[in-house]
Amino acid sequence: MEAEFQRERPRLIGIAYGIIGDLGEAEDVVQEAWLRLSRTEGVLDVTAWLVVATSRLALDVMRSARKRREDYVGPWLPEPVVSTGEGPEDRVTLADSVSMAMLVVLETLSPAERTAYVLHEVFGLPFTEIAEVVGRTPASVRQLASRARKHVRERSPRFDTDPVRQREVVGAFLAACEGGDLDAMLRLLDPDVVLTSDGGGIVRAARRPVVGADRVARFLAGVRAKWPDRELRPAMVNGFSGFLMMHGGELVAVYSITVADGLVTAINVVLHPTKLARASTLITKES
Repeated sequence: MEAEFQRERPRLIGIAYGIIGDLGEAEDVVQEAWLRLSRTEGVLDVTAWLVVATSRLALDVMRSARKRREDYVGPWLPEPVVSTGEGPEDRVTLADSVSMAMLVVLETLSPAERTAYVLHEVFGLPFTEIAEVVGRTPASVRQLASRARKHVRERSPRFDTDPVRQREVVGAFLAACEGGDLDAMLRLLDPDVVLTSDGGGIVRAARRPVVGADRVARFLAGVRAKWPDRELRPAMVNGFSGFLMMHGGELVAVYSITVADGLVTAINVVLHPTKLARASTLITKES
């Protein structure tokens, strides 16, 4: 039973992370599901039991988190899943289906809608199993998932599906930011680009999204002026090319970049120290 749990653990964390948006809480949920399984006898299908238990626990956490996020200081962004190489952390993510920008869209769904969307659209679970999680009939869950799908389709960001092209644009944008080249940044920014930063009231960050190519470029130039000795490093953020900002050997920000039609359309910057702790540990191990 433990071997099966360990084999399914990355997928279970992906499910919980997709529902909650916090990797630490997702790991706690999966561990709790395992503890409950170890106290339960007569489980015939361990994988199915774990998926339902993990999803239920994650849904409970998400419901309680909604109020905390409403009172959050400034914009709330998910905890980034960062990788600078090819390691097991690459598999503990929704990378192929849900980018950081998509997770932001999922935040606008109700907890039940988000759970239905993640379980059905991302992980392919049938409505009968999802019904066990959300406590509704399969027909009701089908409607729930349909509403969520429509909502996500209307609000989901456009993005380039070619990883090579995306990496090229992000690389050029990183170089422009590193050099403080406003003209180069403006050539790479979509006119309606939106930059959102999350400091959680703990570290300094923009309290409102910065909108428009000129404003975003000048904002990033201002960041460079305030941190002249910073270092920008390329990294994978939730499965897409992004970059890290280091200062004095410490991680101070993770930049998630959305690219569409060869231009940067969205920039999500996580500066909250708690949300960077896991990525900081990973970077330290890889250094």
